[in-house]
Amino acid sequence: MKKQKHPHNHTFTDKQKSRRAFLKNGAALTAMAAAGPLVGFSPLDAIAAAGRPAAGEMMHGIQIGAVSFVDEGVDKVLDIMQKRGAINTLFITTFTHGRGLGGRQIPGQPFPDHGSQESDEQTFHGGNYATPHPEYYKNTILKETRAPELGKFDVLASVIPAAKKRGMKVFASVEDQWRQDVPGVKECTEVDLLGRRTNTLCLFHPDVQAFWTALVTDICKSYPVDGILFFNERNGPLLNALGASHFQTIDSSRATCFCEHHQKAAKERGINFERAKEGYLKLDKYVQASLKGQRPSDGYYVEFNRLLLEYPEIVAWDKLFDIGKHQVLEQVYNAVKGVNKNLQVGFHIEHVNSFNPFYRATRSYEELAKKADFLKVVAYNICGGERYASFINNIGSTLFRDVPKEELMRFNNHLLNYGNEASLDQLPTAGLSPDYVFRETQRALEGAKGQCLILPGIDIGIPTKATSRKGSPEDAYLATAAAYKAGAHGVILSRKWSEMKMADLDAAGRAIREAIKNKA
Repeated sequence: MKKQKHPHNHTFTDKQKSRRAFLKNGAALTAMAAAGPLVGFSPLDAIAAAGRPAAGEMMHGIQIGAVSFVDEGVDKVLDIMQKRGAINTLFITTFTHGRGLGGRQIPGQPFPDHGSQESDEQTFHGGNYATPHPEYYKNTILKETRAPELGKFDVLASVIPAAKKRGMKVFASVEDQWRQDVPGVKECTEVDLLGRRTNTLCLFHPDVQAFWTALVTDICKSYPVDGILFFNERNGPLLNALGASHFQTIDSSRATCFCEHHQKAAKERGINFERAKEGYLKLDKYVQASLKGQRPSDGYYVEFNRLLLEYPEIVAWDKLFDIGKHQVLEQVYNAVKGVNKNLQVGFHIEHVNSFNPFYRATRSYEELAKKADFLKVVAYNICGGERYASFINNIGSTLFRDVPKEELMRFNNHLLNYGNEASLDQLPTAGLSPDYVFRETQRALEGAKGQCLILPGIDIGIPTKATSRKGSPEDAYLATAAAYKAGAHGVILSRKWSEMKMADLDAAGRAIREAIKNKA
């Protein structure tokens, strides 16, 4: 595709300009009251401290993969987005090898009432759904990343012209998810505690850093996008070792990364590699014994703290991972701004940041906001029920094993400033409330201190287990409305259009239109 040199059109205000104060609009309160009560809301909640841009500047977005445009047609999809969802911003999955953002509905889940009703489980490959231009990838071994399953279809070249005619913004979403058969990947993967290669790429590897810079530079120079949304859902070695997330398995020996590039980065920062590795080997033994119920004489939590005091390198190595991750975020931001300072850069803030106080401590919204024009803060409340329950069960199997899990969850609720959520045994079937969306949005707004926009990610049809809660149109409406009531600068309906039902989009669109009307 011929490189576009024309200027990009934007309606964002400059991030250095002050945000308008939140209007105390009586119509907004009336609309929310008509929708029914939101658990934990008080009259004071309606007076949001954070400012919001004018209605025309807000981003009402949705995540969508390339396959949806192939299956349903570009014009048809865009008409649906605008007419039914009031969407004015597309976050198009441009690079990923993961099924969360790419492909049709994931296997084992019912198809929505649009698009192809045939699974692409056997044909999904992933990669770059735009056209890579080789001149940008000279400094990385990761050169051959074009997604093959959709033929010559270029999602950005095909969608952007039609979207611009409709006045819609287009952001290219890129995600740090890879296949092992991509040329060059095996040379760039992380190394775990036992010296084994893993499925994730090392963020200190120079070829990996060069790739992300090359990719976003290529996209921003080759297509008239409005910006980039970068996804990197990665945890550090300490939390991975403890299983302190919503993922189901705990394997402390798989903690990463201990490769030569991490060793070099550690040496530059005065971190003792041998002591760090020794500490993680002892942590591995502690976790494995905890999972077997082999209680230390002083208890699980005391023994864990004893490890940290004996090996402060454990925390230092975990912090090293965060340094690498934030370094990549800064490189992506600088690369995009190097193409055009008016392009917008956003970062996806993963769900574990919501319900893990340890992870929260490593992710300051104030600091992240300095590196971004907007943050997509995950506030998925329907699938959040089963995810939060998994997190409690995981940490309740290791460092907090001495605490009854229901009590552990109630204690954690206080730490997180959660409201009246369901009991642990009911969480998967109940989900989290709209009040959870409201509080997480407010927390992000207060944390960012007006330095960037906050766009909560709203759960619209995200797959859950067969025994867990499934979202309804009313859920979609209440969650979307809660985000706007909290003062959000917009929303991003997630995870992808190929998982969502039409009625859910209609309901979210109703909340968006009410927010626009109340802001006007």
